[in-house]
Amino acid sequence: MIGNGKKDMAVIVVRDADAVAAALREELARASDADRPGLERALALAGAQTGAPDAELRGRWAARRITSGGYVGPLDAVAAVKALRQAEPGLSLRQAVQLSREAAAVAVSGAGAGTRPADGQ
Repeated sequence: MIGNGKKDMAVIVVRDADAVAAALREELARASDADRPGLERALALAGAQTGAPDAELRGRWAARRITSGGYVGPLDAVAAVKALRQAEPGLSLRQAVQLSREAAAVAVSGAGAGTRPADGQ
């Protein structure tokens, strides 16, 4: 076996949707009629993110980092891994490969808003 067998991921998922939702509920309780629709929409969006799996959150983050430098193409391609490592130099090759796979899985499932298609459209 190559390596030490540890599955270390450099990306830590911070789950603060509950705290955001609580703050939005407090604001909604004292909001004017004009502010209520926007706060209600924000609360619904925060609530929808509460149950997202860690892999989905990491995949969305990785997709944003991969495409931030202008990369257009499959999110699990070798070039995508290279783009991710250029955007985040602290990632090991193993970590970048895993994150690019998670990014591709999110893009395929439709959960990855903001990813770019391979043809650049």
